[in-house]
Amino acid sequence: MGFGDTAKKIQTLADKAERTYQKINELREEVETTQSTVVETSERVQLLENEMAEQRAVLDAVARGVGVDLESVSTEAHITDAEAAATDGDGADATAESGGESGEQ
Repeated sequence: MGFGDTAKKIQTLADKAERTYQKINELREEVETTQSTVVETSERVQLLENEMAEQRAVLDAVARGVGVDLESVSTEAHITDAEAAATDGDGADATAESGGESGEQ
């Protein structure tokens, strides 16, 4: 009876080891796929950054040609974005505060 129990435990252990081995192989494949995707994405991002730099150079040249001050346009755009973000943040806070107050009354 002792040998039967031991054989059963060994078989259970072997089954668990096989499942663990399969899971490790699946995870290894997933990691390899993820690494490949990261490399491909990095290459695409680099290409897009290069293309964007080229487009920026063309835009700068055209702007200079027609007399547009890109620095002032860029500064104005950043100010507008910052003001919009500040307004959105204040509006969300005010809405949350007024909702909380009306719920108490």
